[in-house]
Amino acid sequence: MAKLVFGMNQSLDGYVDHLKISPPDAVLFRHFTEHVRGLTGMVYGRRIYEIMRYWDDDLPGWDAEERDFAAAWRSRPKWVVSRSLKSAGPNATVVENDLEAAIRGLKAQLTGEIDVAGPDLAGSLTNLGLIDEYRLYIHPIVLGRGTPFFAGPRPPLRLVASDQIGKDVIRLTYIPA
Repeated sequence: MAKLVFGMNQSLDGYVDHLKISPPDAVLFRHFTEHVRGLTGMVYGRRIYEIMRYWDDDLPGWDAEERDFAAAWRSRPKWVVSRSLKSAGPNATVVENDLEAAIRGLKAQLTGEIDVAGPDLAGSLTNLGLIDEYRLYIHPIVLGRGTPFFAGPRPPLRLVASDQIGKDVIRLTYIPA
């Protein structure tokens, strides 16, 4: 059975905003590349998927590490939860009906780790009791407003790990209590 993991970069005050949180340093970027390589797949909300589609096309200014991440990202299957999208890019499937049945089916059919991206989607999956682990990548910045990591009431959680990645990021790993 696959494990569903919600993890995102966030500010000290709990907001996720890839444009306001500085780009990852080299160590954190390599961490995410290796993380993606090890995934069984990824489940995205529409907005996060549209941001991540940046990695679908090679850009001339990319360095070797960016090309490496893009190759890892492209190689993994993706499921995009959306009522408005009718199609998705390469190696991606749109999930438009019965979110719970679709995700329970993926968890039952697959093994390994499935990444969840998008606070609203993660909130829905949390309410359904489907998230197995939460990974908070805490950056030393205060945003003061924006989209919170937890889109709704925070479920009871138990800390199972903490580690530093790169020079400034702490990853906290929680499981439902």
